This record gives sequence, structure tokens and C-alpha cells, in this order.
Amino acid sequence: MNTTHQLNTTDFFFKGLSESLPLFLLILLAYVIIICGNVTIITVICEDSHLHTPMYIFLLNLSIIDIASTSITLPKLLNMLITQYNVISFTGCMIQMFLFLFWAGTEVNLLAAMAYDRYVAICHPLHYVVLMSLRRTAYLSAIAWVVGFYDSIVHTVLISRMSFCSSHLINHFFCDILPLLQISCSDVSEVETLTYIDGTLMAFTTFLLIILSYSFIISSILKIKSSEGQIKAFSTCTSHLTCVIMYYGTLISLHMRPTSNYSPEEDMYFALLYVVLVPMLNPFIYSLKNKEFQKALAKSKSNFGVCKKQYLNCHVLQIKTVTINYCTK
Repeated sequence: MNTTHQLNTTDFFFKGLSESLPLFLLILLAYVIIICGNVTIITVICEDSHLHTPMYIFLLNLSIIDIASTSITLPKLLNMLITQYNVISFTGCMIQMFLFLFWAGTEVNLLAAMAYDRYVAICHPLHYVVLMSLRRTAYLSAIAWVVGFYDSIVHTVLISRMSFCSSHLINHFFCDILPLLQISCSDVSEVETLTYIDGTLMAFTTFLLIILSYSFIISSILKIKSSEGQIKAFSTCTSHLTCVIMYYGTLISLHMRPTSNYSPEEDMYFALLYVVLVPMLNPFIYSLKNKEFQKALAKSKSNFGVCKKQYLNCHVLQIKTVTINYCTK
């Protein structure tokens, strides 16, 4: 027991991606876009009371997760690419894995909640205000965060109890479940089985809820007589559907494989797509074709311009007043 504890207080070393200035600049640009895009969404939703609806509250949560999940992985990756310092402590590794799994699990549940929101909006529009009240929206959001927290804490506790005596070189650019299982000298069969069972229950349960929601949505849309009405109804779901396809495509490719078929190089690039591409595209997907959000963004820019102009006018007036007073004296 003491030996295992000592082994688990040592440092890990990331193999990471090969040193490359173009790759560093590309990831840095993507990270800046992620932060700016999602901060813009959060700011606009918070400032505009017309956007205080279930769909935008879920989107607000999603933007917070995108900022948090990339901030736990990309700064470390950027530092490794530019300095080649690839060391992380055991505690730091466990914290990074816990936070990454926490936000990933929360996002899965939020996507399911957003699918339910779209189902109620299209299939039960007259009861939407009752079925998707702000209180119920808050409950669904809270459930998503609690389930994500519980799921990640279970995995983190199990892996933190394993020993890593054979190697401390993680063939990845951040601490994730499969790369850590690969370098453990403990019996990983039980942890691997539990990981797959838990992952299957969470991923496929939420995915099934999304599929069921969209089955009812498509059925309702097909009952609309005019093609214009069908297009208008389905357009409210395209952003969420695109996000779901991207998210689950990369998520399944990353985690739903046995360790015997694990390819470190392939996994790193899938992980890079998952960590960078999805959070970077989410703001564009949810805002570019959303007229309501564009209107709120334009209003926010207009208000900022007015405030800036008032500030400048006040500043100029203050300077003039001081000058007049000085001249009078």
C-alpha cells in the first residue's frame, strides 16, 4: 500500500504532439476563437432579457463548458508545443482528468435536455411555457451538472487508486482514461469494464433520448402541410442537430473502443478534434443562422456604441469645462 502511494505521487510525462510552430499558432488561434466566441454568447444572453428562454439558458451552460473544458487542456498543450515542458504531477493529472470528464459528461446531458426542449417546442407548442418553465429548465441544467460530477468522480477515484510502476509516459497531450489505463501495472480489467458500462449507460441513454426526441419532431414536421412551414420548423433544430452529430461522432471514436484497439497517434488527433473543433464551431453554429441571436448581438453592439459615444462626449465636455475654468482664473 505504501509503495503504491509513493508511486502515485510521482510526475507523469506527456508524449504529446510533435513540436511545430504552425501547429502552435493554429491551436492558439482556435483557442482565442473559442474564448471570444463563447464569451460573446454568454454576454449577449445575460444582457438581453428576450433571450432568457430555455434554449438560450442551455446554450449559456454549453458555452461555459466549452470555455472550461478547453482551458483545462489547451493552455498546457500550447506550453508543451512552445517549451517542450511536458511534465504534470500525479495530483495535477487526476484534477485535469476529473475536470475534463466532468465537463464532457455535463455536456452530454445538456445536449439531451436541449433535444427535449426542441421536442416540446415543436410537438407541444401550446404547452411549451408550462412544460419548459424557467424552474424546470434550471432543474434540467442542475441535473446535467450533478450527473456529470458524479460520473467523473467515480472514474477519477478508481484510476487514482491504480499503480503506475511500469511507465509514467502518457502517450497523449492530456490526462484521459485510456492513456492512463495503458501505462498502469495494475489489473485494469475491472476498471475498463466499469468504464465501458458507465460510458454506455450515459452516452447511449442520452443519445437514445435525443433520437426519440427527433423521431417525434420529424413526425410532427411531416404533418405540416406547407413546405415553407416544414423548413421553418426544422430550421429551429438544425443548430442543435449539427452539434450533436459532431459531438457524438468524436466522442464515440475517442472512448468507445477497447484498449486492445487503442492507437495513441490516432487517438491524439481524434482528441484534438474533440477538444478544439467542437467548442470552436459551437458559437458559429448557434449564432450564424439564428436571427433572434443576431438581433440581440446587433442591439448589444449598438448599446456599446452609444455608451462609448456618451463616455467620449462626457470626457470632452469635462476637458472643455476644466479648460474654461482655467482660462477664467
